[in-house]
Amino acid sequence: MKITSQMVKELRDKTNAGMMDCKKALGETEGDLEKAVDLLRQKGLAVAAKRADRATSEGVVECYIHAGGKLGVMVEVGCETDFVAKTDGFKAFAKDIAMHVAAVNPVSVGRDDVPAELVEREKEIYTNQALESGKPENIVEKIVSGKIEKYLSEICLMEQKYVKNPDLSIQDLLNELVAKMGENISIKRFARFQIGA
Repeated sequence: MKITSQMVKELRDKTNAGMMDCKKALGETEGDLEKAVDLLRQKGLAVAAKRADRATSEGVVECYIHAGGKLGVMVEVGCETDFVAKTDGFKAFAKDIAMHVAAVNPVSVGRDDVPAELVEREKEIYTNQALESGKPENIVEKIVSGKIEKYLSEICLMEQKYVKNPDLSIQDLLNELVAKMGENISIKRFARFQIGA
């Protein structure tokens, strides 16, 4: 199958991957756009995994202030070099993460940062709900663990669906940027300020 420039452009628009990477992925998948997207995401995961243990001592602090000035977010995104920290793609990613935090209000960056008392409180609520609905003890534990799993995926930034593109999680978005920039990148922390909250 002939890979046209229009096909390459469409794949680039969907994935933000480089032109040659898109062309190669389309070639490998015989022009199947969806398979090419998956292939590029898998490559992004592989690159991200290889670079995950590298230190991210450079980076930016990006701010997002919502219209009206009643809601603001600061986010720290780290990378390996000052060169990458100054690129438009990196800064745009940091800005997008700040905007996402403003919109979705995650509790923490990852599961390790979720306060234990918050998880315990949710576990207690879910357990009581299941017991009151008359479920047997042996099933209650499975129900509660499933609900806790879902709860954590909703409150942890890295697992949330990206507000601008719900097909991607924040982790997927980060993996794509790591593959594109060629170095480790991490979302270190964020702070969300809201008037009256």
